[in-house]
Amino acid sequence: MPTKNRFMNRGAAILSICFALFFFVIFSRFAYIQATGKVEGEVLAAKAHEQYEKGRTISGQRGSILDRNGEAIAEDAPSYTIIAVLDKDMTTDINHPKHVQDKAKTAKELAPILEMDEGEILDILNKEGRDQVEFGRAGRDISIEKKEEIEKLELPGIAFTRDSKRYYPNGMFASSLIGYSTYNNELKQMTGVMGLEKNLNNYLVKKDGFVSYESDRAGWKLPNSKDKITPPENGKDVHLTIDKKLQTVLEDSMSEAAKKYEPKKIMAAVMNPKTGEILAVGQRPSFDPNKRDITNYYNDIVSYPFEPGSTMKIFTLAAAVEEGVFNAAEKYHSGTYKVGKSEIGDHNNGKGWGEINFQEGVERSSNVAFAILANEKLGANRFNQYLRKFHFYDKTGVDMPGEAESTINFKYDIEKVTNSFGQGSAITPIQQLQAATAIANNGKMMKPYVIDHITDPNNKDKTVLQNSPKSAGQPISADTAKQVRDILEKVVTSKNGTGKPYKIDGFDIAGKTGTAQLAGDDGKLLTGHENYIFSFLGMAPKDDPELVVYVAVQQPKLKATESGSAPVSSIFKPVMENGLHYLNIKPKENAEQEKPVEKEESYALTDFTGMRMQTAEKQVKDEGFTPVIIGDGTAVHKQSPSPETGIIAKEKVFLTSDGPVKMPDMTGWSRRDVLNYSSLSGIHFELNGQGFATKQSVKAGKEINGKSTVKIEFTK
Repeated sequence: MPTKNRFMNRGAAILSICFALFFFVIFSRFAYIQATGKVEGEVLAAKAHEQYEKGRTISGQRGSILDRNGEAIAEDAPSYTIIAVLDKDMTTDINHPKHVQDKAKTAKELAPILEMDEGEILDILNKEGRDQVEFGRAGRDISIEKKEEIEKLELPGIAFTRDSKRYYPNGMFASSLIGYSTYNNELKQMTGVMGLEKNLNNYLVKKDGFVSYESDRAGWKLPNSKDKITPPENGKDVHLTIDKKLQTVLEDSMSEAAKKYEPKKIMAAVMNPKTGEILAVGQRPSFDPNKRDITNYYNDIVSYPFEPGSTMKIFTLAAAVEEGVFNAAEKYHSGTYKVGKSEIGDHNNGKGWGEINFQEGVERSSNVAFAILANEKLGANRFNQYLRKFHFYDKTGVDMPGEAESTINFKYDIEKVTNSFGQGSAITPIQQLQAATAIANNGKMMKPYVIDHITDPNNKDKTVLQNSPKSAGQPISADTAKQVRDILEKVVTSKNGTGKPYKIDGFDIAGKTGTAQLAGDDGKLLTGHENYIFSFLGMAPKDDPELVVYVAVQQPKLKATESGSAPVSSIFKPVMENGLHYLNIKPKENAEQEKPVEKEESYALTDFTGMRMQTAEKQVKDEGFTPVIIGDGTAVHKQSPSPETGIIAKEKVFLTSDGPVKMPDMTGWSRRDVLNYSSLSGIHFELNGQGFATKQSVKAGKEINGKSTVKIEFTK
């Protein structure tokens, strides 16, 4: 055989063997992959699933915070962010442009709606290298009404993204209690950062769901895709003991006092002494959690211990009565009282009122009278036992965040005496409120609380936490409590009483004034007409109190002729009076002492539910009130106020029915009226300012629904 052919055959054989080995390796690899479904440890099916599976997030909702009647105080609400598309490639049809074409026109028309400078918008639209832009803070959290207004302009390239925001429909409303939450970029969700929003975040927090489906390379869902849905978990709903109507009265009264007297602080709370439920709580300065214009991050009712002043005399008196050492008719010499080398003086610069009895001493708020009761009648050890029985050494354990410790100084002889009239030690307002429940509740002291219950909306509104009234002890007997209330009533009604400014026509008020001293930066006590914390702790009706109200005002600006009771009573009286009317407690009819009670202040409404709307509207007018119609249905489904609770003075009568809701003209409405309308109609209102409504973002007569957010401006 020729040499050439021999080499060719050998080469062909080697080549054949190489090809055979190559195909064997390929086949073996294929067989391995077919058998295991893995390549280098990666599951191919999973990789294919990743490539072709698409999905989207299903957003959950953060839990709502509600008042005792289920009306929202904090909730998630829809919002929109406006964007401008600048990428020309987004336009495929010149007749239907999808990007901004005329930037100058776009800036001019958007400027008044977004309340931005036209030039600023133009600068944003002229940013180079950007496919789309946003408009900063002014372009976020846009209401559905503003969105619709922009859409009517039909501006090419202007679009919106939908989101939700934490919304506080009542604005500045128990804000130091509620706090606020903001979007946490790290956690990718709303998170509480202050108040109950922070403390209860583990209850309120939501968990987003997800839906996944198989798609083609272009992202279109495949016909035979088996969707996988992980449902979202909404946050749990927190129901408070706060009553929106009482809270609104309190907020309005504090705002009026803050405007008139410009104090450094106002602290106030309303409590049910029979249960310990806190019905309203507030302070100034406060803030709007929608704006977070915060200057005081503390909830002063629980976080601000200070010398209580003469409101402490309530509990010294209770101890003396309980121990049988208080004799109202016994006389003593007022003016000054010596404790060792120290001297205690009555509040009229130690002049006193000569020889008077202890009843008059209580009415005049004589420091000397209470010094004698504590030092001589009770004795230091027995008096200290009552400080402990009333829990002034301990926190109340209220479920409000940030409760501070008290400081009871009881070492030196002078301290053992000055505590009897509220000097030398610091306690919190919430401690005073808890102690006052023993006086109002026939000796049984009730622990304060603000969280009524928490429900899980994911599980048929199952209750996951339920609070109930809890006793905090019984420091005095029922008979003592009654005697103390009778004595404290004379503080308000007697000609010598320091509590005369707190008298309310038709109701028996029992209470005690307080004037707490303040120390300056140098530690020395401040002097002057205004440098005190003025307060009043009162309860009513005296014989069976349903409400305890505490109000304290620090360093108000007073006229030379005004006393510290002026700003305090301007808050206490409308809150207590409206609260008693709201609870349908009838005023006494006493022509000699009381003014005639106007019909609308105590009137029990007819039950209009089920009645024809036209008939009900006419009857409301005939009864002397102003009807407000919600819906255009034939029959009345719901009314407010209800016939059971009666009507607060000057309140409108709201009648709801089926059908679309049209925006009323709210000019002249109070915040309370707007909040009432909101709760009945389901419309979100954003309230700004104080006083009466002067401006609304939606015109009267325009149809609105649950997705709407209406802004109302108030002016005093």
